Amino acid sequence: MTITGAVSRASLAEAKDRLEAVISSAGADLDGLGGDLFAVLHLIDREHGLRRAVSDPARDGADKAQLVRILLEGKVSPAALGLVADVVRMRWSTPSELSDAVETLAVIAESARAEAAGRLDDLEDELFRFSRVLEGEVELRGALAGPGLPADRKAGLVEALLDGKVQPATLTLITELVLRPRGRSLEGGLAEYGRIVAQRRERLVALVRTPVALTDAQRTRLAAVLAAAYGHEVHLNIELDPTAIGGLSIEIGDEIIDGTIAGRLDDVRRRLGTG
Repeated sequence: MTITGAVSRASLAEAKDRLEAVISSAGADLDGLGGDLFAVLHLIDREHGLRRAVSDPARDGADKAQLVRILLEGKVSPAALGLVADVVRMRWSTPSELSDAVETLAVIAESARAEAAGRLDDLEDELFRFSRVLEGEVELRGALAGPGLPADRKAGLVEALLDGKVQPATLTLITELVLRPRGRSLEGGLAEYGRIVAQRRERLVALVRTPVALTDAQRTRLAAVLAAAYGHEVHLNIELDPTAIGGLSIEIGDEIIDGTIAGRLDDVRRRLGTG
């Protein structure tokens, strides 16, 4: 899942922003979003011709999005379908990096599912503890990672071991890695998924109030500036506020960065004792 191409890295950053918009939208079904994205990953990993078609930089983005809509309409949620259509419109350095990006988005979606339940820390801990169990249980590791058991038996074994003992997001991610390691060891896959969960746990969230909608380019620049200032990835929650006459008001934790005209007027009033 290491995306090295510069074009793909830029597209992945944009795809993550699109995913966050889906996650934060009203009525978002976080219980099914990650599963839908994993289902799309399985399809494009299995159908190499399709993967080449939807990652071909010479093909029109609208055509690629339409192909995805024809194939997936009614098979995944509208939110997942819209997100995947946006992703295939983007440019990817190689077909495999498109697949890796979809997998990353699926793991982030499952992380958001745990976060919404107030159990994001538990998700990271459960993935780590399962990797430690595998280190000490050689026979279990061989059963889950080896070729001896068919996929349905492996899935049943994971469910018997973990159902009711871990949260649903953890069960989904571990089952995914057991059934479809994508060339990694089981321990390696758990470590990769754990890193993605940790990145979400460690990120900062900025509430941005603005009188007008920000363009994608403005959002990207603002997120980059804040990330450089705070030393962490910063997710933007944008709130339109017509009372902010101009500029931006940014709230990160207990800190408020107020660059709006209304904010500056309030500050002047306070200084003059007229507020």
